Amino acid sequence: MNEILFFGYNNAPIFIKNEPDKIKKPIQFKFENENENENENENENENENKNENENENENENEKQIKQISSGNYSTIFLFKNGKTIEYLHKQYSNQNPEKIQIEENIQKVTIGERNEAILTIEGNVFAKGNNINPKNPNKFINISSLIEDTNDRIIQDIVSGACSIYLLISNQNAYGIGSNQYGQVVFDSETLKETQKPILMMKNVSKIFSGNNSNFVFLLNSNQELFGCGDNFQGQLGLGNTMNGKKIQKLTKIQNIPKGKIIDIQCGNGHSIMLIENENENENENPKRKLYSCGNRYYNGLNKLIYEFTEIKLSLFENDGNILDFSVGYYHTLILTSHLKLIGFGSNSYGELGNGDTDDQRIPIQIELPKLRFNENISNYHISCGEFRSFLYYSPFLSSFSNLEEDLIKLFERKEFCDISFKTENGEIIEAHKLILKYRLNQNQNQNEKLQEIISKKSIKESNQIFEMIYSNRIINPKLYSEIKEIINSNEKIEETMKRIYLNENENEKDFIIERKEKQYKFPKLILIMRSELYRGMFLSVTNDTSNKVTDYSELSNKSFQIFEYWIYSNQIKNEIGITKEIIDELERGIDYFQLNQTNPNLFDLLINKFNNQNQN
Repeated sequence: MNEILFFGYNNAPIFIKNEPDKIKKPIQFKFENENENENENENENENENKNENENENENENEKQIKQISSGNYSTIFLFKNGKTIEYLHKQYSNQNPEKIQIEENIQKVTIGERNEAILTIEGNVFAKGNNINPKNPNKFINISSLIEDTNDRIIQDIVSGACSIYLLISNQNAYGIGSNQYGQVVFDSETLKETQKPILMMKNVSKIFSGNNSNFVFLLNSNQELFGCGDNFQGQLGLGNTMNGKKIQKLTKIQNIPKGKIIDIQCGNGHSIMLIENENENENENPKRKLYSCGNRYYNGLNKLIYEFTEIKLSLFENDGNILDFSVGYYHTLILTSHLKLIGFGSNSYGELGNGDTDDQRIPIQIELPKLRFNENISNYHISCGEFRSFLYYSPFLSSFSNLEEDLIKLFERKEFCDISFKTENGEIIEAHKLILKYRLNQNQNQNEKLQEIISKKSIKESNQIFEMIYSNRIINPKLYSEIKEIINSNEKIEETMKRIYLNENENEKDFIIERKEKQYKFPKLILIMRSELYRGMFLSVTNDTSNKVTDYSELSNKSFQIFEYWIYSNQIKNEIGITKEIIDELERGIDYFQLNQTNPNLFDLLINKFNNQNQN
C-alpha cells in the first residue's frame, strides 16, 4: 500500500471523507478502494493459489506512487505504471476522482492555477486550461506538434506557472505558452497578453523553475547563470531593490547569486526559495545544501522583505543533517531533512503546515510527524505543496536532487575509455562504450552487428542521438527509438542495481574504494560489475556489503596500477605504455586477486600480446 500523508485544505475536492475541511496534522491518505482491499486481504485464505498472489502483487505495483502534483485546478497522483488518478476541483467536475484518458505512458505531471500539463514517455505534452485551449479548457490537447524544432528532438521537461506552461526541449531551447500578462513568456505583455502557441524564450537552457501560483519564471543556462522575468512586484525575482515593484518583460540576469551549484528553485505567489549545493573540501563527505529566499516578508521564512536571495540561516537548520527535499505552495514552504525532520513556514490558514493549528508562521518551525512505515530509507520520501494543502509521500522511483541519466552520461563522456567503434552512412566513426552496450543490449544475440547495421544508414547527428538513448535509457527521438527498441535489453535487476548505486543518498555508495600506499582510488561500482565476477557477485547480491574497501594493494608499481586503472575503464592497454616481464608478473598477481580473468578480452591476454609484439619489433 502507498504511504501518503495529507494535511491542509480538505475541500474542493474532498480528499479524505469523514474528516473536517481543515486537517491540521498529517494523517494517512488512502484511495477510495484501499480500505476495501485491506478488508478482503484480512479474510483471504492462506492457501490461495500462486497466480492470485501474483495478480495482487501486480495490482499493488500499479499503485506505487511516482509523483503528486497539486494546484488550484486539481491534484494528480501519478503511478509507477504511467497511469494517473485526478481529483478535480468540484467546480470543474462532479465526478471525483477520475482517470486521465491519455493512451501514452505518463512520466511527469505539472499543475498551475489555471492549467495542467502531462509529459509522456514518448516525449509528447498534453495540456489543458483557459490559456491553452480557450474553446474547451477542460480537454487535453497535444501541444508538442506546435513547437517548430522538435523534428529530431523531444520535450524532456515541463513546468507550470500560475497561468503559463514552460517546456524544455532536448536541444536546450525553452518555450512558453499561455498567459503573458506579466511578461512571463518574455514578450511585451501589452502587445501579447497570451499565446496558444509555444514561443521560444531562450536557448542554452539547462533548467526551468516556476510555481503553481507564480506569474514569473527562472531560466538557468549551462554556465549556471540565472535569468528571470515576469511578476516582480514583491521582489520575488531577487533582482535587487531598484527592480522591485515592477513586471519584468525581458529576461534579466540575476546578480549576486550565492556561491555553489543551483540545484532547485521553487516559487510561490510572491516568494522564491533557492537550493544551493556547496562543494566540501573533504571529498568523502556529501556536499552541504543551503536554502536561500527572497520576496514577500510573510512567506519567505525570513520575516522581512528581501530583494535578493538571502540564506535562511537559523539554529533549526544547524543540526538537521542535509536537505533531502523541499516544496513551495502558494504561500507556504515545507522542507525535509536527512534527520527525518519536517520544517515549514508561511501561510497556515487551512493547516497546510501540519503543526496542529491555523496560525501563520513567519519563521521556520519543526512539524511533528507520525511514525513512517519506510523510514529506513528517508531519501525515498518527497513533498508536494499545493494550494493550501500538503502531501508527504513515499516514492522509491524518484530522487529529488539526483539524476541517474546525468550521472551515467558523465561517465560515458570520458572519450579515452571508449572501446568499440561504429561507422555512419558517411563513414564517420562513432566511439561507443562496450560496458554500457553490454548492459543495454540483449546479449543473447549479436546485437552489436544489428546496431552497426542501423548506424550505417544514419547521419552522425542521428547516430549520436541513438547512443544517447542507449546510454541514458531515455527516449530522445521516438522515431529513432522505434528502430532500436527491439535490441535494447530491459533487465530489471540491472536497472534496479544501477539506480541503487547512482541514486543513493550517500555519494560514497556509488564508488568502490581501493587503497594503495595510503591513497584511495575510487572506481565506479557499475564499471567493476562488468569487469569482475567478484564484484558482480558482491554488488548484485541480495545482502549488500556495506564495506567499500578492499585490502591495501601496495605491491603494484605506479606503472602497473596505471595499466590496471585504464584497463578497468576501457578494456584496453594504453599504446604508449611499455610492458616488461616485471609488470606482467605484478599484474598476474593482481588479476588473480581481483578475479579479473573472468572478462573477455582479459587483462593478462592483452599484456602478453603487447609484450610479444614489442619484442618482435
